[in-house]
Amino acid sequence: MRLLIVKLGAIGDIVHTLPALSAIRRAFPRAEIGWVAEKRSVEILRDHPFIDRLFEIDTRRWRSGLKTRQILGEVGKELGGLRRAGYEIAIDFQGLIKSAAIAKASGASEIWGFSRKDLREPASRILLSHTVKVPPQSHVIGKNLMLAGRALGFEDDGRIEFEIATGPEHMAEASEIAARIGSRFAILNPAGGWVTKLWHAEKFGQLADRIYHELGVASIIVTGPAETELAARAIATSKTAKISAAAPSLKGFVELAKRASVYVGGDTGPTHLAVAAGAPVVGIFGPTEWWRNGSLDPLDICVERTDIGCRVDCHRRQCSEWICMDIDVDAAMRAVSHRLADRVVPV
Repeated sequence: MRLLIVKLGAIGDIVHTLPALSAIRRAFPRAEIGWVAEKRSVEILRDHPFIDRLFEIDTRRWRSGLKTRQILGEVGKELGGLRRAGYEIAIDFQGLIKSAAIAKASGASEIWGFSRKDLREPASRILLSHTVKVPPQSHVIGKNLMLAGRALGFEDDGRIEFEIATGPEHMAEASEIAARIGSRFAILNPAGGWVTKLWHAEKFGQLADRIYHELGVASIIVTGPAETELAARAIATSKTAKISAAAPSLKGFVELAKRASVYVGGDTGPTHLAVAAGAPVVGIFGPTEWWRNGSLDPLDICVERTDIGCRVDCHRRQCSEWICMDIDVDAAMRAVSHRLADRVVPV
């Protein structure tokens, strides 16, 4: 069987699809599996042992308002070898017009995706040959596993496995960062893709002080290259010297998260990578839902506002009220204390 997975990005979207990839490989150890991903997110998939061929695409360069026929032309320009690969089945885990068009451009005779109500862009349904309806209020990982199972005819065995290929260079990167702060440390991530997902950077600095004074654990503020201002604000608020900043590579972050005593962050790529790495996680969620995007580990904790009525189906990237992330440091600290107390340490 030759199978194409289409999941373009962002990082969290790709991480949430990794268990489906693992399930497919368990069910079909001899399958030839390809994956199409955005260039900005593809690094997390590079050298993956379950992917036979990785296709990189940059849809951000495409003009807005392109029609399906034009999108197919852009796919042909960027992924000239896609059709020649001879994929028989394509699964669109993204649910967008452009992702369905990429699946269509592969030439696969079967193109699977979610049912119209579960598609992020319902118009993409016209490009799919088969669809799968998923139960309401399903975690995105479960949705992806269900789509893969129905498309390929296998039963989900309940295992949730995240496979990310890291190397000695990523371990060395994590070791260098950890050496600056000590063997026990918390990772705090004040960044997020939407402004409405951000917990105040200054509160992360206050939380770092509480974690050190009450638990004796120093903190690393981790951000991406374009998010250093958030780290600076968090560190400027801190009154202790037990805090530092780092901007590791994606796979360096995975190795760092494996060593962390606890991770605290919002609904963003590094949070999902921390879950995949097995770090004890405290999520701070606002306009999105923990039951959909959060950790499936029952020990992990979500801090969220449950006393407001405007969070149902919110998903706003801008908001004039923005009260859902008005969460005090005490609530976050209680969650960190509980998560550390419940931490399972491998023998």
